[in-house]
Amino acid sequence: MTKILILCTGNSCRSQMAEGFLKSFDSNLTVESAGTEPATQVNPNAVKVMAEVGIDISQNKPKLVDQFINQEWDYVITVCDNAKETCPAFLGKVKHRLHIGFEDPAEATGTPDEVMAVFRKVRDEIKEKFSEFIKTI
Repeated sequence: MTKILILCTGNSCRSQMAEGFLKSFDSNLTVESAGTEPATQVNPNAVKVMAEVGIDISQNKPKLVDQFINQEWDYVITVCDNAKETCPAFLGKVKHRLHIGFEDPAEATGTPDEVMAVFRKVRDEIKEKFSEFIKTI
């Protein structure tokens, strides 16, 4: 069984969406997501845009990366945007470290429709990049 850990800072948007997609692509994967500074809840807009594509992440909770440090992982994938954020470093046992970066939709500003458009764009980019990734493992 392939074990994948998705990392970002808040574990409220991008990493949660990536976790949802990976689990939907292959139920035999063990997938977790975590953050270095977890938010108090999954971003409600992330929950909404994932529901639009039939994936329910409404029961997910942001988790601190430290709880996974003593486990072995096949892949640890950071999803932060290198231009604006410092990607967390994972010091546990990992076979493959990857970076697949996305802008943070939680930073989007504008009308509610404009903000949701950014969430949908990032969701679609995550789906595309992680569907490409899954074909390589």
